[in-house]
Amino acid sequence: MSEGSEKSNKGNNQDTVLVWREDDIATVVLNRPEKLNAFNLAMWQDLGTVMLELGADETLRCVVIRGAGGRAFAAGADIAEFRKVRFSSQQAADYAKPMDRAADAIRQCPHPTLAFIEGACMGGGLEIAAQCDLRIANRSARFGIPVNKIGNVLPYPAMIALVGLVGRSVTMELLLEGRIFSAEEAYIKGLIGRIVEDNIAEAEVYNSARRIAEGAPLVARWHKKHASRAQEATPLTAEELAQPFLCCDTADYKEGIAAFLEKRKPRFTGA
Repeated sequence: MSEGSEKSNKGNNQDTVLVWREDDIATVVLNRPEKLNAFNLAMWQDLGTVMLELGADETLRCVVIRGAGGRAFAAGADIAEFRKVRFSSQQAADYAKPMDRAADAIRQCPHPTLAFIEGACMGGGLEIAAQCDLRIANRSARFGIPVNKIGNVLPYPAMIALVGLVGRSVTMELLLEGRIFSAEEAYIKGLIGRIVEDNIAEAEVYNSARRIAEGAPLVARWHKKHASRAQEATPLTAEELAQPFLCCDTADYKEGIAAFLEKRKPRFTGA
């Protein structure tokens, strides 16, 4: 981030989640680098809180989620604490509540979300990345959901997200084999949208975020809403079919047309 960027922590005293902001782009940092950013219960709680707060901030245009330290996005969950917090079915159900809250907050965030994946992206880390709108990985990234190695079952919200992203067959391959694989294979499977060389990955991620932020924010929100609706089986109503045309009543649409005709960059205000 630039020297003028704003940094703040919206997590607990251990700073499990950090927030940086530069202009209208926020960066959420999973901050347990000594554990390869493996999720503990506090991080799940903090991530949900942070994403809900950012989702309510209408001045934002894009949210980047990444891991601290450069070696991992998030290497799954911190199994070392499972005997204390996730060692029975009731504990597991309670543990899942902040997980689901965090995943829902990312998926339902009105701003476009972009996962910047460096290094290990395993288990819960991959589940979180799957909730984002876009995923860009560096060449060194590694992926997998080896829950079969500890006798764990993927909760339904994560299962739904993965099947929606890559289909049932690939999801079953990930879960049944529990294999760790490369960024190239993740790209082929549809888990990520882009691979970038390690030395330029960060720059490319923020170039992408700026391209998103320069677009009309209301259009981004509508596209997110409509893409989610398109995955539902129920037929669209007449009112829903008319929704895409509402953009033509916005000030941003008028500005976009004017900017095109005047051969200048548009100045969108979200109105």
